[in-house]
Amino acid sequence: MLKTATVTAAAFAALSLAAPLSEAAETSLSGEGLRQAVSGKTVYLKISGFELPIRYAAGGTMKGSMGTVAAAFSRGDGAADSGKWWVAGDQLCQKWTSWMDGNTYCYKLSQSGGAVRWVRNDGRSGTARIGG
Repeated sequence: MLKTATVTAAAFAALSLAAPLSEAAETSLSGEGLRQAVSGKTVYLKISGFELPIRYAAGGTMKGSMGTVAAAFSRGDGAADSGKWWVAGDQLCQKWTSWMDGNTYCYKLSQSGGAVRWVRNDGRSGTARIGG
C-alpha cells in the first residue's frame, strides 16, 4: 500500500513540475503547413488523463478510437468513430459521424517541438502530440 502511494505521489509530482509550453516558442499552424502537419499522421489528444488517437488520412477522412477505460467514461458515443477533416484558413476543421453529436468543430493549432496546443472554436482548449 505504501509503495503504491509513493509511486502515485511521485507521478503527480512529476506532472506538476512539467513545464508548460512556452508561448514564445510556439508556432501557429495554418494553411498548407497545418495540412502537412496532420495529413497522414496520428494526433494524440490529451483528454481527461487519456490520449485519444485520431488518424488523419491524406484524403480528408479520419478515424479515432478510445481505449476501453476511456470509452467507459465517455458519453456513450462508442469506442470508435470516423469522419471528415479539412483545413479552412488557419483552422483544422472536423466532423465526426457520431462523436461530438456529429457537429463540426474547428481548431487553431500551435506547435512547440513535439507538443501541440489546440483551441476549439467554442473556446475549449488542450494539448496533444503528433505521431507518425
